[in-house]
Amino acid sequence: MPAKITLRITQGALAGQEFVFEEASSCVVGRSSDCSPRIPDDKVHETISRHHCLLDINPPDIRVRDFGSLNGTAVNGKPIGQRQQGMTPEEGAKLAFPEHDLKHGDELRLGETVFRVEVFAPAQCAECAVEIPEDQRRRAERLPGVLQCEACRKKAELVRRPAIPKRKPKVCARCGRDVTAEVGAHRQGEYVCARCQRDPFEIMRKMLGQAGAGARELQAIRGYTLECELGHGGFGAVYLARKEGSGEQVALKVMLPRAAMNPQAKERFLREVANTEALRHRHVVEFRESGCSQGTFFFTMEYCRLGSIDKLMERRGGRLPLKEAVGIACEVLDGLEYAHHATIPNVRLKDGRYVEGHGLVHRDLSPHNILLTEVQGVTVAKVSDYGLSKAFDTAGLSGLTRTKDTAGKPLFMPRQQVTDFLRAGPEVDVWAAAASLYNMLTGAVPRDFPPGKDVWVTLLETQPVPIRRRDPGIPARLAAVIDRALIDKPAIVFKTAASLKQALLAAL
Repeated sequence: MPAKITLRITQGALAGQEFVFEEASSCVVGRSSDCSPRIPDDKVHETISRHHCLLDINPPDIRVRDFGSLNGTAVNGKPIGQRQQGMTPEEGAKLAFPEHDLKHGDELRLGETVFRVEVFAPAQCAECAVEIPEDQRRRAERLPGVLQCEACRKKAELVRRPAIPKRKPKVCARCGRDVTAEVGAHRQGEYVCARCQRDPFEIMRKMLGQAGAGARELQAIRGYTLECELGHGGFGAVYLARKEGSGEQVALKVMLPRAAMNPQAKERFLREVANTEALRHRHVVEFRESGCSQGTFFFTMEYCRLGSIDKLMERRGGRLPLKEAVGIACEVLDGLEYAHHATIPNVRLKDGRYVEGHGLVHRDLSPHNILLTEVQGVTVAKVSDYGLSKAFDTAGLSGLTRTKDTAGKPLFMPRQQVTDFLRAGPEVDVWAAAASLYNMLTGAVPRDFPPGKDVWVTLLETQPVPIRRRDPGIPARLAAVIDRALIDKPAIVFKTAASLKQALLAAL
């Protein structure tokens, strides 16, 4: 049984309601219509703000941050965030309230509404790491030593070996250092420590050496040599690699989970990645092979030698000409339209089954992962990293990201990816494509993110700046289409990539 978080309302007019989270997610609690859990916008709940607090959930972990609400948020009776009397919501959003980790049994109070946090984390045998069924778990917890499944305990009894006196320390899958404090006692599985994660090049260099020495799980990257770094991000890096013999160049990507990776999460992520490998389209970067070794994922991908759009913009002084930018956007929309409707062999249902389905959502589109290459002498735009961010998040491998200061700004993200993360559909990619076009034309992002103001509050409570305020020279008809495409309250206007492409071409 997977880990899960249950938020049960125990006090207030909504007592008895519960909200269950079995996957990594973020959600905003408040009275606004886009919140989930949503509190009724009535007299009884007027002490709760429209966007009251943010929950960052990655079962069995959960974290909360107050948004500078007027009446504050409390954990077990202790206030964790509240703006001062007389402050406006905008002023309150500029206050820095730290995130607060929640544990089983904690009570989260918003006004008169109290949520009880219930955390379920599956128990694993300290010897063989197999999950211990709930009925055996209760018996095992009454016995001395750490948790063991019945098979391991019986084996120990046969050889007259005493029960393990203490829990085995968790160690880094790469260097062997004790990482028990870093991972957390309730997290099981492989983990690469923060110190090792700071040097993904060294990790990849060692993996290639192990592949050359015959490591079975690394045969997909055997025979490659690293040439240079192409880019890096919060979860790893990508390198240009060359195949010995053929001289073929590929992009070799390494991804490092920020949470301990149990076998189920690993299998789930690789299965989702297999969906990306099935995509074959002129405007989608082709994935070749993927795998995992010692807590580290690796991928080989088509190399796009002209680089990313953001790097192109840097070389061009920060913007692209209108015709070129719209052309790139239309090619990106072609790639999205294909992926959103492609037949996918491994779509995961809520009950855990995998069936054939349709469509993949990218969820992380930006000029950073729109790449350029040449095909028969013609420059072509391709969408990269398709579905990786979504799969990494939903497998629980990205840790808690929505509340950390290091999570970055949601520059190319519509509000639906925060308020309704798990159900964000193809329209969020269409919005991000429009935001990328906005950026190519103006050098700016759609929303202003003032220094010191909570970026998530900015996303939730401000509207994109009309594009002609950035550049009055953009044709009015085109500007109207882009502005309309960036509406995300109460809903995103353009639901399909094809409809936005059609509107852009009609506006030229």
